[in-house]
Amino acid sequence: MTSAPVFAVTDLTKSFGEGEAATLVLKGIDLAMKRGEVAALLGPSGSGKSTLLTILGTLMRASGGTHMMLGADLMHASDAERTAFRSRHLGFVFQFHHLLPDLSALENVMMPAAAAAGRETRAMRSRATELLDAVGLAHRRDYRPAAMSGGQRQRVAVARALINNPALVLADEPTGNLDRQSAEQVMALLRAINQSMGTSFLISTHDEMIAAQCPRRIELLDGRILRS
Repeated sequence: MTSAPVFAVTDLTKSFGEGEAATLVLKGIDLAMKRGEVAALLGPSGSGKSTLLTILGTLMRASGGTHMMLGADLMHASDAERTAFRSRHLGFVFQFHHLLPDLSALENVMMPAAAAAGRETRAMRSRATELLDAVGLAHRRDYRPAAMSGGQRQRVAVARALINNPALVLADEPTGNLDRQSAEQVMALLRAINQSMGTSFLISTHDEMIAAQCPRRIELLDGRILRS
């Protein structure tokens, strides 16, 4: 693990609405993660977790502060630059897998890379096959989501998040829709990927058992960091 940060934000704020109707959701966040770290992001509903993840994922721009990632100033980058950065360096896993029902597991995994390039390539297919093997689903590569269990679908979603070899994967309640055994399997998979590929993971969760498996714990309350 290198000590260089994968991202660093300082005095990060986010408000919604204008004037007297404005609501300040993030109230001066200072946070950084090193490359190769796995951290749990905790806090009650309304604490700002999803807003922070959305900003870190470049899907929404902060209202103020600084947002640096891998040396890029994402606060002042254009929308096109942010989109290109997101495709190249970030992966996402959500509570609901969001797999496309008419595509096979292999096609779903390839989708982010194919969408960015405008076409599928042999290299993408090879990479997707390797990732499905890494998540234990090589034998399900031609199956559509409806033919897989919830845990299997979420493992496909993890493989999809890794297709572009991201430096950071942002996971929003990735086990929230799974039974305990499947949740444990997904967390074991994330830890194994972290160890083998050096991918950083920031995992938003309400589950203390999931958080306990992360080496670092970041706690939010009312838009402020209580512990990091």
